[in-house]
Amino acid sequence: METRIDEIAPDIYRLSTWVDEIAPPAGFTFNQFLVRDEQPFLFHTGMRALFPLVSEAVSRIVPLADLRWIAFAHIEADECGAMNQFLAAAPGAEVAHGMTGVMVSLNDQADRPPVAWADGQVVDLGAHRVRHIDTPHVPHCWDAGALYDETTGTLFCGDLLTHAGRGSPLTDSDILGPALEAEQMFRAMSMAPSTAATLRALAELKPATLALMHGSSLRGDCAATLEGLASFCERECVLPSAP
Repeated sequence: METRIDEIAPDIYRLSTWVDEIAPPAGFTFNQFLVRDEQPFLFHTGMRALFPLVSEAVSRIVPLADLRWIAFAHIEADECGAMNQFLAAAPGAEVAHGMTGVMVSLNDQADRPPVAWADGQVVDLGAHRVRHIDTPHVPHCWDAGALYDETTGTLFCGDLLTHAGRGSPLTDSDILGPALEAEQMFRAMSMAPSTAATLRALAELKPATLALMHGSSLRGDCAATLEGLASFCERECVLPSAP
């Protein structure tokens, strides 16, 4: 395996590792995103087993010890499994997450005290300003959230719009179709009455780029893609009529 580096927005780098054993024959990508700035920011760490590959990729962009922030969309192994390995390699780094995740999990799991970000809190990295957005249970997990870079219009989506394959790092082609195919395969999304409204709130940001953890990142009409996913979830959430 190798971790590929691509710049998908100004000073935002996608670090992508393709694993062919998952969802064969297409395989599956695990993507982290690094914001190069005065306070370097890593979104997703990958699993512990990926730490050698991902950390080496980070070090080709910024010195590993200079990392300032480590965050992720929700608490799962592929999102934050290597969190403590990165904390050990970057003495000045802090893990940040929404208040729910910090309270429920990270106060216990992180080797250094984590930072709890409030819903809507904006953090100034230098040239970039990133906003934490709580999205509980969307796409899944109580602690779920997204991160929006107000400077470039990049929305870090975590597991939203997951799709299989080793596509291009950044595309303007349809990703909703492949994402719905993957949803039929994995059934990973939580379908609740609030799911569509949460997705439409993200669409209202009108992001220029969607940075996805699994699959190609999207540049183009990102709001329409999020609206399309919201409509799908709305249909899936309709309960059958009582006999």
